[in-house]
Amino acid sequence: MLHHISFGVTDMHRSVRFYDAVLTSLGYQRVWTDFDEGDPDAAVGYGHAGGGDKFALKLRAGQQVIAGAGFHLAFAAPNRAAVDAFYAAALANGGLDNGPAGLRPDYGDHYYAAFVLDPDGYRIEAVLNQPDDGTQSGCHC
Repeated sequence: MLHHISFGVTDMHRSVRFYDAVLTSLGYQRVWTDFDEGDPDAAVGYGHAGGGDKFALKLRAGQQVIAGAGFHLAFAAPNRAAVDAFYAAALANGGLDNGPAGLRPDYGDHYYAAFVLDPDGYRIEAVLNQPDDGTQSGCHC
């Protein structure tokens, strides 16, 4: 249903450092960069190698408005180890804990997720909602 989503961020350097780390842990990468120093419209896009962006960051210094309770963005993880790595990378790069990696039986028998707040306060999640044998190489969502 969704083609892509963008977050407005207040500090592009901080956000790029954070998202480069957490999204790499899930198998995604930066697929384009429009980021010149001092550019008030700096932006970067993330997705799968060789594909277009599915998630973008756009500099909006001084204009940040975070969506309220009920809004979050969940990134598909290829396996539980990737969810664990996402959580560790988030905390190491300025994110805040909003629920450590683990099974969430209230959401389903195989729902394994980690929840964090990014440096701007966006609620994000990494999730695998299928049995994990540790060998999956990509999301089949």
